[in-house]
Amino acid sequence: MAAAVHLVDPQALAGWARGRLPGDGPLEVTALGEGHSNLTFLVRRGERSWVLRRPPAGPLLPTAHDVVREFRVLSLLAGTPVRVPTVVDVCEDLDVLGVPFYLMERADGEVVRDRLPDWLAADVAAQRALALDLVDALVEIHRADWRPFVDAGIGRPAGYLERQLRRWVGQREGIQAAVAAAGGTARELPDYDAVRDWLRDHLPAEVEPALVHGDFKLDNVIVARAGGQPRITAVVDWEMATVGDPRADLGYLLLFWPELGESFPLGELAVNGPGFPAREELVARWAVGTGRDAGETRWFVTLAVWKLAVLLEASYHRWLAGMADDPFFATLDEGVPALLARAREVSGA
Repeated sequence: MAAAVHLVDPQALAGWARGRLPGDGPLEVTALGEGHSNLTFLVRRGERSWVLRRPPAGPLLPTAHDVVREFRVLSLLAGTPVRVPTVVDVCEDLDVLGVPFYLMERADGEVVRDRLPDWLAADVAAQRALALDLVDALVEIHRADWRPFVDAGIGRPAGYLERQLRRWVGQREGIQAAVAAAGGTARELPDYDAVRDWLRDHLPAEVEPALVHGDFKLDNVIVARAGGQPRITAVVDWEMATVGDPRADLGYLLLFWPELGESFPLGELAVNGPGFPAREELVARWAVGTGRDAGETRWFVTLAVWKLAVLLEASYHRWLAGMADDPFFATLDEGVPALLARAREVSGA
């Protein structure tokens, strides 16, 4: 991530931030985390600090990496029980950084990504508490009033699952078109086609809509340590939020929840511990918290694996084109086919 610092010009940012951030001294910018989608930076002035979010460099697929949408979602969630950072302001003026971006207050805590921090790794009870709080944070999202989002043009209450299929098929076709325009040919992914057809043929019936995060997993929350116990202070990465079937979020969480002894393609994307409950318990807690019947989750887990593979295939082609230098993307040569094979296995297609 250190190489990404050049993507935020501190002087240009300071000019825009005048009157928006307290103080008038220089801004210090450092890259944060190891995210593989939108980029996150820590912005400091004296003892105060904020977090900046902007899209990655290079050509992007339509509707992907929409930080302005993310800002609008966070603004609508301010003052609700949903745990989100406080936003400061958004910039759509491309003359500042060349891309849209926004600033938010920094939430207390850390991101748990590919390994548990020492204080959690040694405490089985704390691991369980974290897992249950993660489900409770998801329940808060799904119990939020979804109507203000529809009124703001963020999502529609009907047809979500059909739109998901169209969107991710469109993303795959967009990749193929971009590669063809550059004089190349996108690689064949036969499991993609098989799973796409199975998802179409087994589309679940619609349910009462809810606010949907779209990328809900452990490394998209901020975890603080309070009195020795973990507490989720904020849910982040809302760029794909919309209104739709909340079971899609549940399926996505289950995708990233391997149980002990299970393998997972691209293992750095998932973490587990002996205190983490089984997937069945997560589903039961979600059902009680939301008052909804989760039903059969296989379709939603299949959708989650399949759409993650499509998303990462776009990142892989950006890496092939020299538009991204994240070493993780190099692993997608085998990682994306492995994910699609898992999606086909889960579906039984």
